[in-house]
Amino acid sequence: MTTPADRPSVLFVCVHNAGRSQMAAAFLTHLAGDRVQVRSAGSAPADTVNPAVVEAMSESGIDIAAEVPKVLTTDAVRSSDVVVTMGCGDSCPVFPGKRYLDWRLPDPAGQGVASVRPIRDAIEQRVRGLIDEIVPPGRA
Repeated sequence: MTTPADRPSVLFVCVHNAGRSQMAAAFLTHLAGDRVQVRSAGSAPADTVNPAVVEAMSESGIDIAAEVPKVLTTDAVRSSDVVVTMGCGDSCPVFPGKRYLDWRLPDPAGQGVASVRPIRDAIEQRVRGLIDEIVPPGRA
């Protein structure tokens, strides 16, 4: 069994925490379960998660309707092993020993669900690759 102390921690960051970072966090939670600690946040969080993002994720069998955008804190970065920015030019506190990734992806803001689907699918593929990198083989 995985304990909180021996599982990697990932923080997904975008400006509004209403689209890309919410999808990435939901996929990582869905696919990795308790093998990874997952957070998402934004430097200027929106009031709600983008409805087209909620709908696109629902099509993948993941319900994020109850999620709420959260503000990015220095503590969230400090307590994460991997920080993934979502291609939005967000400035994030940098701490030695952390792994930083920048996933450049289109912003789903203002887009309909048809435009969000390819972004969702690209995020899912990147999350699957991240799991392969950070979760030791055989960890249940």
